Amino acid sequence: QVQLVESGGGVVHSGESLTLSCAVSGFPFSNQAMSWVRQAPGEELDWISGITGNGRIFYDASVKGRFTISRDNANEKLYLQMNNLKPKDSAVYYCVKAWGPYGPRGQGTQVTVSS
Repeated sequence: QVQLVESGGGVVHSGESLTLSCAVSGFPFSNQAMSWVRQAPGEELDWISGITGNGRIFYDASVKGRFTISRDNANEKLYLQMNNLKPKDSAVYYCVKAWGPYGPRGQGTQVTVSS
């Protein structure tokens, strides 16, 4: 069965960095487009980044230049390197088995950025 497990969240100060990981199983990963989305309390789900199997990449304007998405096909992992974090980045982050915000996703990992 499809499984996605996010990790790497935490509490950081403004300007610091975090790297999120997503371990997947249950489906062929290397050709699967994957995405990162986030959801803050009371807010809608935001698609912040995506990567296709052949390396096409999307970044939302809110994270472009600060976040980097990558994938390790051999180990079936998806990553999100987040630099220069801001309080507005505080949210639960999910990896999604899709190009876009909607698809199977994990339980999420909380990122909290204090000012």
